[in-house]
Amino acid sequence: MRRLHVGLVLVGRSQNRGSDEAGPEGPPAAPKEDLKNSGPNMTTRSSKYVGVFAALVLILVPAPLPAARPQSAISASTQPSLADVLEDVTPAVVNIAVRSRASAETNPLYNDPFFRRYFNLPEQQQQRLSAGSGVIVDADKGYILTNHHVVADAGEIAVTLKDRRRFTAELVGSDEATDIALLKIDADKLTAMPFGESGALRVGDSVVAIGNPFGLGQTVTSGIVSALGRGGINVEGYEDFIQTDASINPGNSGGALVTTDGLLVGVNTAIIAPTGGNVGIGFAVPIAMASAVMEQLIKHGEVRRGRIGISVQDLTPDLAEALSIAESYGAVVGRVEQDSPAAHAGLQAGDVIIAVNNRKITGSADLRNRIGLTHVGSEVEIEFLRDRVRKTVTMRIEADETIANPGSMSSRLEGAEFQDAAGNVVVSSVEDGSAAARSGLRAGDVIVAVNRRPISTVAELETALKNAGGTIALDLFRAGSKHVLLIR
Repeated sequence: MRRLHVGLVLVGRSQNRGSDEAGPEGPPAAPKEDLKNSGPNMTTRSSKYVGVFAALVLILVPAPLPAARPQSAISASTQPSLADVLEDVTPAVVNIAVRSRASAETNPLYNDPFFRRYFNLPEQQQQRLSAGSGVIVDADKGYILTNHHVVADAGEIAVTLKDRRRFTAELVGSDEATDIALLKIDADKLTAMPFGESGALRVGDSVVAIGNPFGLGQTVTSGIVSALGRGGINVEGYEDFIQTDASINPGNSGGALVTTDGLLVGVNTAIIAPTGGNVGIGFAVPIAMASAVMEQLIKHGEVRRGRIGISVQDLTPDLAEALSIAESYGAVVGRVEQDSPAAHAGLQAGDVIIAVNNRKITGSADLRNRIGLTHVGSEVEIEFLRDRVRKTVTMRIEADETIANPGSMSSRLEGAEFQDAAGNVVVSSVEDGSAAARSGLRAGDVIVAVNRRPISTVAELETALKNAGGTIALDLFRAGSKHVLLIR
């Protein structure tokens, strides 16, 4: 009780300087005779004050606490944590260091003193170093998934595990269109990360990104799935990105996007970074797509893409209304090539493809991804709508020769002639029925860029077409309006 009384006095001092001036002993006591002469009224007031003080004591005295639960601590068991899950899966995420064949002058990081000091580079370094991440997906065979752009032009690839063991990796194969590469190391006691169902993800699901940002070492960040089925990031590629706000930065490329129960659902690939750092918009290749690429890289060392011989576009609300169908998803067939698998199966222009192998098709990009990553020679079951009646056909996937031989990309514009004109490239003529005409190119079009890379001469156009892979996107002006012409 004495300590409580002292505490009340101290509080009174901080709030009222008058008590400080009275000294530690407090104000002088009233003379006894004054109390005697005060009469019954004084007695009543004294009793009243005593009652108030007693009430303060009852209110301010804290209730006793159990000895096992201190006031200043919260039990760790009450706090949600991913520590146990991460302890199991983080050994499957590796750091990747690449010594590239490219000359150092092409990399601006080489001129950064901190970068040189961090990697202990000599003054006359002739090769480029870069850092990224990877995910062990097969512990027995030593397979590691990463990004194509992490290992592109690699002369030497070094993999460092979480336990600090270091190995030289073999490049099994790489696919630029999906930005997926597969490495292999010869090591024992590896931990592989189990696959999840990326197709079952929903916007709002919690995810964790694990990687090696800025070469700092293994780092874990968390967030949610912000969007699904993102495309348009790289017009050359096959895209179906998972978008997340889990912090992804340079060096996270090739790392893991993991569910809160420890399943791999994506390979971190790209960010939108107008300021150079993370702004909460990152992208990962779904593991369903990455695993399909991995299977082909293991079997062939490359991805052999398939086709069925159709051109398609998204089913928009306007098209759905025009076709008098209730479905809000699918891909509308615009054209069927002669002697193609689609033609032999009976598909027609105007059919709306809604499923492949009993899996719903969300749009033209989804169909392109599904068919393009299906093994050549295998059969697929396609469900479509014709005159509001559901039909199903089976067809065999054939090889896409235009993608299998990317060095002859200019053949897609066969039949067109080009000429230089005041720093631009003008289409001077297009033959009827030619590949260029079927692609939608017209005489008088002014081409200003190929796959977002500006061109100004016919020579630059030819070089850009030879270096392009997958879809070609031509930025052009037609009748005073800007257009983007996609050529597949």
